[in-house]
Amino acid sequence: MLEALYKKNKKGRFDALAYIIMAIFVILVIRLFYLQIMDGEYYHTKAEGNRLRMVSVTAARGVMYDRNGQIVAGSRPAYTVSIVPTGKDIDPAELQRLATMLNIKPETIQSKIAAHKGGYEPIRLATDITMDRVTMIEEHRHELPGVSIEVEPLRYYPYDSLASQLFGYVGEVSEDELNEIKTEDPETTVGPGTILGRSGLEKMYDDVLRGIDGGKQVEVDATGRPVAEVGRKDTIPGRDIHLTIDLPLQKAAEKAVADQLASLRSQGIPARGAAVVAMDPNTGAVLAMVSAPGFNPNWFARGITSAQWNQLNTDPNHPFDNKVISGEYPPGSPFKIVTGAAALELKKVTPNEMIFDSGRHWLIDKRNAEGEALGWLDFNTALAKSDNVYFYEMGNRVGIEELDRFAKLFGLGEKTGIKLYGESSGNLASPEYKRKVFDQDWYLGETFDAAIGQSFTLVTPIQMAVLMSEVANGGIRYQPYVVSRIDNSDGTPAEIFGPKKIGVLQVSKTVMDLIRNALRDVTAEGGTAGSLFKGWPIEIAGKTGTAENATGRDHGWFVAYAPYDKPRIVVVALVEQGSFGAGSAGPIVKDVLAEYFHIDEGKTPAGNAVNTAVNGGNTATTNGAATTGQGSSATTGDTTNSTNNMTNTTEDTVTGPKAP
Repeated sequence: MLEALYKKNKKGRFDALAYIIMAIFVILVIRLFYLQIMDGEYYHTKAEGNRLRMVSVTAARGVMYDRNGQIVAGSRPAYTVSIVPTGKDIDPAELQRLATMLNIKPETIQSKIAAHKGGYEPIRLATDITMDRVTMIEEHRHELPGVSIEVEPLRYYPYDSLASQLFGYVGEVSEDELNEIKTEDPETTVGPGTILGRSGLEKMYDDVLRGIDGGKQVEVDATGRPVAEVGRKDTIPGRDIHLTIDLPLQKAAEKAVADQLASLRSQGIPARGAAVVAMDPNTGAVLAMVSAPGFNPNWFARGITSAQWNQLNTDPNHPFDNKVISGEYPPGSPFKIVTGAAALELKKVTPNEMIFDSGRHWLIDKRNAEGEALGWLDFNTALAKSDNVYFYEMGNRVGIEELDRFAKLFGLGEKTGIKLYGESSGNLASPEYKRKVFDQDWYLGETFDAAIGQSFTLVTPIQMAVLMSEVANGGIRYQPYVVSRIDNSDGTPAEIFGPKKIGVLQVSKTVMDLIRNALRDVTAEGGTAGSLFKGWPIEIAGKTGTAENATGRDHGWFVAYAPYDKPRIVVVALVEQGSFGAGSAGPIVKDVLAEYFHIDEGKTPAGNAVNTAVNGGNTATTNGAATTGQGSSATTGDTTNSTNNMTNTTEDTVTGPKAP
């Protein structure tokens, strides 16, 4: 009996042990199934991630060509240093060694590694390193596990800051941006290391210029050092675009701006910046576009330093702004084109009606620059000499509502439609605007101000270029454009862009002919720019302007087209705080036109332009808002002769108080 009991207990212990072993076996099988089947892909990926790395290969961006086929933005090969993330903190000694070789701070490398949010893609540490640094890193490769050097296409702007705001700049996509892009478009080709357009044409046409990045799969050893290439995906380069910009003209405009700003500053005139645009009035094609100061987009392509970024970001003259399309300024005397068109078209004045300028208007004490009095004036002489008193009276007769209506007919107060980011629409002075913004009534003196391009009216240089194009070409408004063609990958045209007519000026030819004649006389002897273009072989039609600036010295304008009889080019220049337009902006326009027409003359030194160009000036006021207009450029003798000639014309209508 005892033996039977012993056998029974023994059997029970064996059974329990068997059950335990079976349970353990079942658990192991389940766990193995879970690891191999359920989570197999996950652990396979981790294992492969420890052995294989996918190295992104950046695609070359498309080339930008000027209208003559010259490269203005392209790519060049550059050495790039990257480090493969291992999931562990980088060794301090290795960090210091690498920082010394790259000549950057260890904290910069550390921050780039820390910003990497998982994955095994290499982290780009430095771009466009020099050959001596490449050699140094290669010599110490065994001391830098995970560090690799690749040759990648680097965006390159061969003329540095030339047209920098127009061309724009590029930069590597950040991890946060990449996550947002993938959330919006899961099928996006943007990946780690992709170079994106950040501003200007680079941003506007990024989907065209940006190619499709490729990659290569490499096997790495335990230290993360690549030992073999397993597979490769070829890159697809971006497509090329052709611009309407004329490179020689762009260079001439850039030089003219730089020389003139330097000259003005040497004379104590602040001249903070400038905007210049040249355009074909018969198509809307932009031939040159300058905004000063600019910046060097190559800084961003290589990886901008903190010092460079701070320099640009704290510059009070705003180098990132494209002043041609986003700068809003009072138009000053060039607005008299609008005022004159309204007065003539509405028959508020006849071309031959004589209005007496005693130096101030007889209703409101608003005056000419520096107290000038030009005597009896008809329309042509008033516009050629930019007389304020005459155009105060035109504003009085036309009224603010009609001034606004005609300004809109010329395209002011709205965007031109140029395909660039950041275009401003400007503003038109009106009772509604003043009531909305200031909750105040409108006064007649403000209509006077608006008539000479002051008050609340603001325009952009590109708007003034469109306005002058309408005057030059007979009244057709073209949408300005800077891209003429987009290519396919094989170089054949994919899209071709040409003139786009967006409106016709509702002003009679008779009136526009009168305005064109007066603009031609602006650059003739006795006009406000007569000294500037004396002896020129080509007739120029233009308008000077001096626009009051509430925060500093007056802005200088000069708008022109040429030749007078068969216009081929419009040039608009604006100099911030440059003072009189004839002396600040005029020489810039002259140099651009000289380049365009290949006029090789003995140029008047820019430094003497302010002195030799006939002065216009600011308008003094005693009632209400201060105003600015371009005063007469004629000398005292010229003014006297002109007055005597006009006074003797007895058959013309005369207006205003009798001459003393």
